[in-house]
Amino acid sequence: MTDAPVRDLAVGATATVPPLPPVAAQGLPEVAWFGALCDDDYEYLGVADTALASSFEHCRDITLATEAGGFDAILLPSGYALGIDPVAFAAGVAPLLRQVQPLVAVRLGELWVPQLARQLATLDQMLGGRLLVNIISSDLPGQDLASEPRYRRTLETMTVLRSLLNGQAVSFHGEHLDVEVDPPRITTVSGVCPPFYFGGLSPAAREVAAQAADVYLMWPDTLSAVGAIADDLRSRAAARGRTLRFGYRVHVIVRPTEAEAREAARRLVSRLDTDTGAAIRDRSLDTASAGVARQGALRDEADDEGYVEDNLWTGVGRARSGAGAAIVGDPDQVRAKLDAYRELGIDAFILSGYPHLDECVRVARDVLADYPHAPLRPVGSVRSA
Repeated sequence: MTDAPVRDLAVGATATVPPLPPVAAQGLPEVAWFGALCDDDYEYLGVADTALASSFEHCRDITLATEAGGFDAILLPSGYALGIDPVAFAAGVAPLLRQVQPLVAVRLGELWVPQLARQLATLDQMLGGRLLVNIISSDLPGQDLASEPRYRRTLETMTVLRSLLNGQAVSFHGEHLDVEVDPPRITTVSGVCPPFYFGGLSPAAREVAAQAADVYLMWPDTLSAVGAIADDLRSRAAARGRTLRFGYRVHVIVRPTEAEAREAARRLVSRLDTDTGAAIRDRSLDTASAGVARQGALRDEADDEGYVEDNLWTGVGRARSGAGAAIVGDPDQVRAKLDAYRELGIDAFILSGYPHLDECVRVARDVLADYPHAPLRPVGSVRSA
């Protein structure tokens, strides 16, 4: 099934999407870690470990290590059937954080938009204005809406949600949403909507990003493919008088030498069997998406050891739906690979590694300490049209 075009939407004069402000330290990327809220933490891929299950305590420890390691942000993912709730978790850790910006995933099919706006504004207040929002184009639990109408609903929801978080009244009568409501009394600290990070590879998803996202997120791919995707999204956004930032979600396996890093990659999948890997991939809700299909194609294109190009290893995808490749190498090679993506226009990285707590400490020490970076949105900044 092919995606139908996603038509333009507006909520009167309230649907404008101003750009993010310039990065405080010009040219520096934002670097985030991964919160592992969705039962996706292993020492050996495919081998369950109760100590690494997604509990509040375990995910709290990863979050605190992210802050101690100097990361700019942490992605708190969401999966209805898996793990723990990211909004509730972010509220729970908010008093413990002083610098890191939580990138909180919200599944747009699961909450009525005015309720979600109030919830996010409250969370931003609790975080001192540091909230970032990862938009997930999701179904309602138990629902199976086809891709085309689901993305149309996503665009409607993003449009209305942004207006409400900008403190604007909404009169919207669309295909999926019929809303006439004033904004909630509570506002974000800045008074405007936090940045929307959004990903999706299908044509319909790209059209939603071009119209309504601030940062377009990509999963791992070859350098040439990343460049082509970024160019396409730039063109789509420019046709609407907009600009996008670009983010890249990828795993990292870094060791003192490349040989040690490659051995660590082999160790990670050394206890994984084919049936277990397939079962882990199939339990995700996005197994039929264009992005997941591309991750499978990457594995098919890789060499016998799973490398699809220098230092990009696809073995993670054998037991994971979603981002399925890792940068593998010594610290200089990892930084060089990040810089290669930067040259293609990537502005933000969301990194992860297994086990997530141990690798967070390792990446902070061996990579981040010598890699200048800064948040895309300085805390407290207000976007202007």
